[in-house]
Amino acid sequence: MNVAGKIVVVTGGGSGIGKAMCHAFHRAGAAKLVVADIDSAAAGKVAKATNGRAFSCDVTQEAQITALVETTESAHGPIDLFCSNAGIASGFDQRTENAAAAPDEIWNRAWSLNVMAHVYAARALIPLMKARGGGYLLNTVSAAGLLSQIGSAVYTTTKHAALGFAENVAIMHRDDNIKVSVLCPQGVDTPLLRNLPAGPQSLDGVLSADEVAQVVLQGLDSEAFLILPHAAVRRYFLKKAEDEERWLDGMVRLKRKIQESA
Repeated sequence: MNVAGKIVVVTGGGSGIGKAMCHAFHRAGAAKLVVADIDSAAAGKVAKATNGRAFSCDVTQEAQITALVETTESAHGPIDLFCSNAGIASGFDQRTENAAAAPDEIWNRAWSLNVMAHVYAARALIPLMKARGGGYLLNTVSAAGLLSQIGSAVYTTTKHAALGFAENVAIMHRDDNIKVSVLCPQGVDTPLLRNLPAGPQSLDGVLSADEVAQVVLQGLDSEAFLILPHAAVRRYFLKKAEDEERWLDGMVRLKRKIQESA
């Protein structure tokens, strides 16, 4: 997909990767950008800078995502590309005394943001896209969805679930001409990364959000399912698939190294 002339919605568009994607889409000639964020002020600033429209949206609430879709299509026309980008990194504990120790509140919040927000968006958009002959969904996941995240079973599990959901949508709706991509970066210089403890997410270099957004444009142009800004992620993913026992041994060694340096 070339975004020029397209109507694009980005959730979590007020900061980080979402903000960078909005600016990249604007420069690439998107006809209309809708910048959705729970932080309405941040969304407003990005919308003003990209000649877009701000929309206050809590993506954990299905009714608000439905309203986002309905309002956008009523005002601007059919959504060509919906970027389900909002998410949360939580449940991190480098001590790893018990991988399952995070309380239900943290699990449920992460599940709502990292998984169900994608489900709600697809639930609202798939019938519309099917009826008009197609569309495009871009879901921001994480390299943790392909690999793992040392120090957070919460993040790892929800990101794996998000990847599994995207795969199923891609399988079930390719014949409806609904395209799906998942963005799976490692370390990206965003507020989310800065709030995390040091860990493997930064070992292969930290990219800027703008660099990631440029890779997104390339991935959309080729309609790739996996958009991997960090080249190392593909190598790790292939190694994991080839020999998971060996990969697990390596991850255990990496965990020990991180704990020793903490």
